Parts: sequence; C-alpha cells; structure tokens
Amino acid sequence: MPQIILLLLLVGAGMLLYRRFIADAQKLQKRSEREEKERETGAVGTLVKDPETGEYRVKRDDE
Repeated sequence: MPQIILLLLLVGAGMLLYRRFIADAQKLQKRSEREEKERETGAVGTLVKDPETGEYRVKRDDE
C-alpha cells in the first residue's frame, strides 16, 4: 500500500512539472516569435494600447 501512495505522489509531481515545463516553453516560443518579428521589421519594441487610458506603451515580457 505505501508503494502505491508513493507512486501516485511521484506521478502527480511529474504531471505538475510537465505542465510547468510546457507553459514555460510556450511562453519562450511566443517571446522568440515576437523578437523575430521585431527584427524583421526593424522595430525597437511591441506597443500595446492601455484600454483604460488609451495610451500606448512597450509590451513587457510578463504579458
């Protein structure tokens, strides 16, 4: 019985780590695509419009 519990804990931890890995990989891929597009167009940064104020600002990496 303790072996089954340990196995389930290991599988659960593995699944959480896998999901985190996939999320980080997708975030990195989006950033790389954005940087490649900026390089192609010669842009210095990507601008996003703030819906509340209507002002534009440079997009941060955490968005």
